Amino acid sequence: MSTGISEEAVQSAESDRLPGGLLRLATCGSVDDGKSTLVGRLLYDTKSVLADQAAAIEEVSRRRGQEAPDLALLTDGLRAEREQGITIDVAYRYFATARRRFILADTPGHVQYTRNMVTGASTADLAVVLVDARTGVIEQTRRHAAVAALLRVPHVVLAVNKMDLMGYEEAVFASIAEEFTAYATELGVPEITAIPISALVGDNVVEPSAHMDWYGGPTVLEHLETVPLGQDPVACQARLPVQYVIRPQTAEHRDYRGYAGQVAAGAFRVGDAVTVLPSGRTSKVSGIEVLGDAVDAAWTPQSVTLLLEDDIDVSRGDLIVPTGDAPATTQDVEATVCHVADRPLTVGQRVLLKHTTRTVKAIVKEIPSRLTLDDLSQHPDPGQLVANDIGRIKVRTAEPFAPDSYADSRRTGSFLLIDPADGTTLAAGMAGDSFAAAESPIVADEEGWDF
Repeated sequence: MSTGISEEAVQSAESDRLPGGLLRLATCGSVDDGKSTLVGRLLYDTKSVLADQAAAIEEVSRRRGQEAPDLALLTDGLRAEREQGITIDVAYRYFATARRRFILADTPGHVQYTRNMVTGASTADLAVVLVDARTGVIEQTRRHAAVAALLRVPHVVLAVNKMDLMGYEEAVFASIAEEFTAYATELGVPEITAIPISALVGDNVVEPSAHMDWYGGPTVLEHLETVPLGQDPVACQARLPVQYVIRPQTAEHRDYRGYAGQVAAGAFRVGDAVTVLPSGRTSKVSGIEVLGDAVDAAWTPQSVTLLLEDDIDVSRGDLIVPTGDAPATTQDVEATVCHVADRPLTVGQRVLLKHTTRTVKAIVKEIPSRLTLDDLSQHPDPGQLVANDIGRIKVRTAEPFAPDSYADSRRTGSFLLIDPADGTTLAAGMAGDSFAAAESPIVADEEGWDF
């Protein structure tokens, strides 16, 4: 059995990265910028709307006295959203074209629903930030760009919407694109693509606009279909959080011991030297099974069973990593968190910390600062974080665990803080530095605090 990754395996992995595969994207922007209308236009023009859905939307639109179907209603699923004409919850939609599959999260634009935007964008490969061409870049636009930067979303699309209301003027689009690109680049966003659109009319959403011959770039859908995704499955750090230990203990499989889970990053090969964290015990991969079949290699995001040469103590919550590339185990972590619960997070509070498949007891030791997303200033030593706050915290755990830096791995660098009393999720955390441009802080207040 070969210990290397075969050419067929690499080609299979490549098929999930470039240019097809699955794209997770999130739409965000200020209230009434047209997020839900854009999503509805994408669904409608790609023939992804069922007949009964279309009929229901047409009926609601007629009751409101609208001549054309309100495409925003395809994503505003809550009754309160339809009545108020706003987005409150994150609405997930699944659609596909001939070139790629999509999972789309339409996130709220209101300041008080920042936590919902964090939820929707936390797993996104791409964020679409909408801007109303009439108002340009506003505080909420900067806020969403900052959240995308904090979450390390690799691709950002600036969709300058409602160009039809500004006479499709190139100068309007160019000014907004220049301002946003400068701000997002300073935050460390690696790739920004600006597209002028009219979601209501359909200009440059799925079909190219006949009104903006000065624009030679892709439509929104064309960009979504062709943007490169993911990392090389061979090059990034391999991580397997153990979800379940398989011990059949039957006559046929008397000595079988397999460690099942989803590969969170990188690739494993038969023969690899591995370390089990946090214990630090070492072994070698003697076999890999995918859907019951033996394979030479496995990579993210496959669900696999690893077999090890040595009979060592491995249980749910342990992390299997390459011996030469093991993250440090720790009981102290400093991180950026978004507080998502209605109850405040306070210094001294006892919590549960869930990292991949491992859950440990912990205590909040410090809350050094709270981030003001409007201008990226920091409020030092706030004492607590309330709903929608984003801040820096220091947590001490009762048992060691092995987080990566969020900058290196969004999957193994993230964690949740949970209320041990009722299981409520309190905060979503990102271990390590905050913005990608952390070596040159963006803003510091008069007392010298920086984020």
